[in-house]
Amino acid sequence: MNKIQGPTLVILLGPTGVGKTALSIRIASHFHTEIISCDSRQLYREMSIGTAVPEQSHLDQIPHHFIKSNSIREPFNAARFETEVLELLESLFVSHPLVVMTGGSMLYIDAVCNGIDDLPNIDPELRLTLVARMKQDGIERLRAELKLLDPDYHREVDLQNPVRIIHALEVCYTTGKTFSSQRTKTSKDRNFHILKIGLNRDRTELYDRINHRVDEMMQSGLEAEVRSLLPYRELNTLHTVGYRELFDHFDGLCSLVEAVEKIKANSRKYARKQLTWFRKDQNIQWFHPDQGEEIMKLIVDFSQQPS
Repeated sequence: MNKIQGPTLVILLGPTGVGKTALSIRIASHFHTEIISCDSRQLYREMSIGTAVPEQSHLDQIPHHFIKSNSIREPFNAARFETEVLELLESLFVSHPLVVMTGGSMLYIDAVCNGIDDLPNIDPELRLTLVARMKQDGIERLRAELKLLDPDYHREVDLQNPVRIIHALEVCYTTGKTFSSQRTKTSKDRNFHILKIGLNRDRTELYDRINHRVDEMMQSGLEAEVRSLLPYRELNTLHTVGYRELFDHFDGLCSLVEAVEKIKANSRKYARKQLTWFRKDQNIQWFHPDQGEEIMKLIVDFSQQPS
């Protein structure tokens, strides 16, 4: 293998269930390097099954970072991820001129590539108050509040996403300014090269894989994992696909069969959302996961370009 010209971060991204794990192992093995997970839920040790954490054999084969590294009781966000990944990369690039980062968390990937705005620390009591109000009055009341306080952000935010709505309101109340006015959207310079590789499949093929993976999760004990997290269900971390549907089942709102079907449907919906987000990025080069040889050639060619 020829010499790599300058530190290079290869980002292997794509929708949930597409097959990123196996290919990331292959790439990391070829380049004798390590893997950084950019999955905002796999980093929680209490959520292994529902987040499809790689098998232990894979974790033993290649050093992984941000896999089961934190507790759900410890706050974590994209800003912290950016800081910690940049510190880690500085260390890894000393002995590994090429590092692999893989996952599908759009904000986490964007934070590492472009940086994230420095927003204020939020009082946990304020967050609990807003969550309690949403449970009592419904998300519609919070949407109306956001429209009044920050109409610009209200126009662009996913109004079905309570986490985003609550976070924007938190910033508005904490700073007295609109959330949208504090988002500079200015990319920060990085002292390493970035190659983004996107994986995708035919929609039918992808959906079949998602459905099958949910069945495997249930067989592996997802119901018991989610039940063990009932005391923490109010945490934003657990307002995610695979967990909230089973919480509804435990509340008697649906049968287990219905909950599983909802997990599959919401997982497919999330995959579509991921692809919509990623397709806005013209720097991503897309492949089918079976195009391993072409992907390896692209990485080699890219990493050998003059700095």
